[in-house]
Amino acid sequence: MNFLEHYEPLLKAFWYIALPVSIFFLLQTISTFIGLSGSETDADTHDGDGDMPFELFTLRNLINFLLGFSWTGISFYQSVENKTILIGISVLVGLLFVGVFFFLIKQILKLSEDNSFKIENTINKTAEVYLTIPEAKTGKGKIQISVNGSFHELDAITNSSEKLTSGSAVKVVAVEHNLVIVEKI
Repeated sequence: MNFLEHYEPLLKAFWYIALPVSIFFLLQTISTFIGLSGSETDADTHDGDGDMPFELFTLRNLINFLLGFSWTGISFYQSVENKTILIGISVLVGLLFVGVFFFLIKQILKLSEDNSFKIENTINKTAEVYLTIPEAKTGKGKIQISVNGSFHELDAITNSSEKLTSGSAVKVVAVEHNLVIVEKI
């Protein structure tokens, strides 16, 4: 790094931070896009209070901060005479980089969708009897129901005093021990 020999110590420090951090950021970005990123990008955890989808002190946030800090210092070194103000501006831009990253991740997490089937989501939905359901909870039958765009075949019982025959339209009124309780519409 011969080009750094004639620079002032503060500018050298900015360059010594900027170069390795930029390379690391580039590698981190490439690995994220090809699927080799670490666990901190997983959005499948649901612990915590839900307002912060990720940790504040992570390697990724440190890299984002140092990237904004160092390149701001380099960019404004000649423009800002007071070096204390330059460092302050660099810190603010570094924090801004972390804030922008938080915002982007929060927006991306809003795009995620939970398509897992939960039997509770069948309540108040209509279905069609597939196999006859005996009356008054004396036995089980089956229904076909669409939840979140996919069809499911579920065991069903009824409180009704008459059996529900195949092809009948029914409404799910409750769920009990992984059985749906239906009534005729």
